[in-house]
Amino acid sequence: MAAATDCVLITGSAGMVGSHLIDHYKNSLPKEKIIGTWFKPTIDLNDILNLCNAVECDVRDANKVHDIINQYRPSKIFHLAAQSYPTVSWEKPNETMEINCGGTINVFEAVKKIRISEPDYDPMIVVACSSAEYGASLTPENTPVKESVPLLPMHPYGVSKVGQDLLSFQYHYNFKIRCIRVRIFNTTGSRKTNDVTSDFVQRAFNIMNGAENIFLTGNLETKRAITDVRDLVNAMLLLADKGKAGEVYNVSGEKVYQVRELIPLIEKATGVKLNVQIDPKLLRPSDEPIIFGDSSKLKNDTGWKQQFTLEETIDDMLRYLVSKSKK
Repeated sequence: MAAATDCVLITGSAGMVGSHLIDHYKNSLPKEKIIGTWFKPTIDLNDILNLCNAVECDVRDANKVHDIINQYRPSKIFHLAAQSYPTVSWEKPNETMEINCGGTINVFEAVKKIRISEPDYDPMIVVACSSAEYGASLTPENTPVKESVPLLPMHPYGVSKVGQDLLSFQYHYNFKIRCIRVRIFNTTGSRKTNDVTSDFVQRAFNIMNGAENIFLTGNLETKRAITDVRDLVNAMLLLADKGKAGEVYNVSGEKVYQVRELIPLIEKATGVKLNVQIDPKLLRPSDEPIIFGDSSKLKNDTGWKQQFTLEETIDDMLRYLVSKSKK
């Protein structure tokens, strides 16, 4: 068997980012060469089933992960599978660690095991890490944060992502397995759920379609730089080709929005004046006051540029919701 093929493997392909990676590759690779693993989808599974070779796989299953990588020998692995919600991580900290850290170990161990018989197998593994790793370092005086600031996560999800990040580094350092660690800042777009932008857009869409105009929100004072998922996918693709193996890169939007600033943008896009009310149930135990990263390293190494405005992102999200409502 060849040491590597031109297949790509996307773990967590039934999440927002994974599905948009599939959208990219469908234009350049045949379906059978896009291997997408999924488990407990966060998107409509029908959005990807006809576009890739979809395989159900819980990344906690080390044998299954090994078998998939061994069978297809992908030249690029985008490791996106995760428990990705901070709120869920408070309720399920053990599960969050098992999926995010254990799943990452299983991907790298699979490559390590294959190399025993195929020492030339040398895929690039792009690991989806998170700005949540910075946690308490995300203060106004520190932002935009560089990759070198202390990692001080404020919830179990952030801790799990630090583990995932540093596990990836040590596999590169000790075993020379090529990887890129991508610290992803707030990213949204069509198919996204459970972030502030997607929640706001969904609620506004429901009101457009006859729901009662009571627009419940949590903390409106926090500040977030927001990236369109299509810009994130472009960054990950560029890093797979041009990033320096073993390095870590921030991917952050360049403009910071106070959460309350999203409301007039959504009102303009929907044509609905929203009746905004604070819901204490939507307030988190802790919340970073600002999330904003310095993407200079990414830009210098790959030439990446942010292309989509937040207005364009919101419009795309609404178009997707409209298309789904007609099916």
